[in-house]
Amino acid sequence: MDGMQPAPGDDALVDTLREAIIAGAYLPGARLNEAAVSAELGVSRNTLREAFGVLTEQGLLTRIPHRGVSVGSPSTAAVIDLYRMRRLIECGVLAVADPLHPAVAGMRAAIAAGEAAIEGSDWSAVGTANMDYHTALVSLADSPRLARTYRNTAAELRLAFMKIDNPEQLHRPFVVRNAEIVERLAANEPSEAARLLERYLIDSERTVLAAYTRLGIG
Repeated sequence: MDGMQPAPGDDALVDTLREAIIAGAYLPGARLNEAAVSAELGVSRNTLREAFGVLTEQGLLTRIPHRGVSVGSPSTAAVIDLYRMRRLIECGVLAVADPLHPAVAGMRAAIAAGEAAIEGSDWSAVGTANMDYHTALVSLADSPRLARTYRNTAAELRLAFMKIDNPEQLHRPFVVRNAEIVERLAANEPSEAARLLERYLIDSERTVLAAYTRLGIG
């Protein structure tokens, strides 16, 4: 967690903690020591508790009475629900997207970052690039509310990804498919792009659920 410097304000603290969770500073299921985290971030324990409450509502943390707060560890049922949300949000956005929207450049930049990470066999960075790609895709809708909803969905799903022991299998095949989807959109074929994305998300869900089964995660 070195270098985490939250800006003033509870919202900024929530964002700082969320980004730390996404980056793997806290692993799924890890207990968070309130005193240690508050000291590290330079915030009061009351302020930290409020941020923990927000992240618990968003599914990123779990509070167990008399045991404190732990990082979320998505179940199989949660993964299925998260992918259901992704298909509704992402495919819906893409089906009506403007191929000239500035967010398309963000999608292309994320693809390039993913390809570069593959060259270095940095599978965590490939996963981050994939996440950035889908975040840019949702921004095609120009809806801050939808973007916030998706951000929380994606962050919770990233926790599920961290539980899987083969990140290459999880991320590598989808970089090429990201490029196929954006090219269909650029060719002014948003419906076809949305169809490819739906198939992509179904395959991604199956990959995650198969890994969960192999690892005995319920």
